[in-house]
Amino acid sequence: MSDVQEYKELTKNGLWENNPALVQLLGLCPLLAVTGTVTNALGLGLATLLVLVGSNVTVSLVRQWVPNEIRIPVFVIVIATFVTLVELTMNAFTYGLYMALGIFIPLIVTNCAIIGRAEAYASKNPWHKAAYDGFVMGLGFALVLVALGALREVLGQGTLLDGAELLLGQWATSLRIELIQFDYPLLLAVLPPGAFIGMGFLIALKNVIDRYRKEKAAQAPVEKAQRARVTAQ
Repeated sequence: MSDVQEYKELTKNGLWENNPALVQLLGLCPLLAVTGTVTNALGLGLATLLVLVGSNVTVSLVRQWVPNEIRIPVFVIVIATFVTLVELTMNAFTYGLYMALGIFIPLIVTNCAIIGRAEAYASKNPWHKAAYDGFVMGLGFALVLVALGALREVLGQGTLLDGAELLLGQWATSLRIELIQFDYPLLLAVLPPGAFIGMGFLIALKNVIDRYRKEKAAQAPVEKAQRARVTAQ
């Protein structure tokens, strides 16, 4: 497989075919816990993406010097190091968001998607491919976080980007959009059961799209063959 084809395959797997949240169902604890708003979801998604890229690159660079017997503990230490760096950075520059996300920032260390990519891909490939794999996997995870956060925020509060200033600074206060005015907010969307229901709808939507694409691909050769016969006549 050429490098271009491999990068295309990595992109397709990370964003859709093997998405860590929608397909592998990894990292569901923080995904379901902090997606009450788009801001929280985006903050955790970016943090996870940075940890994925950093840990993948480091694991790829040191893979030749790590004995096979202790590779998993070494990978965990590498991941924990990058999680600590991200946590300290958020504490310094986005303190409000850091407090809102709470324990779920250090819990990135236990995200199975990160240790899984370190073991399955980064430890077997050069650093530039490992970096791209971490980027697309992290981006796919972040997109699902943001989609679920948007769904829950709209249904639970009637807004989008509420609290964006916690991540982007005071200028982002103007980004808040009020879509619906609720006399009584939909409490189910804000609570954990609403996160499970919303996640189920996202997975169902992906399955419907995949089924439609598969059926369309199966019909395409038949249509081409029929057109060829008509032309021959």
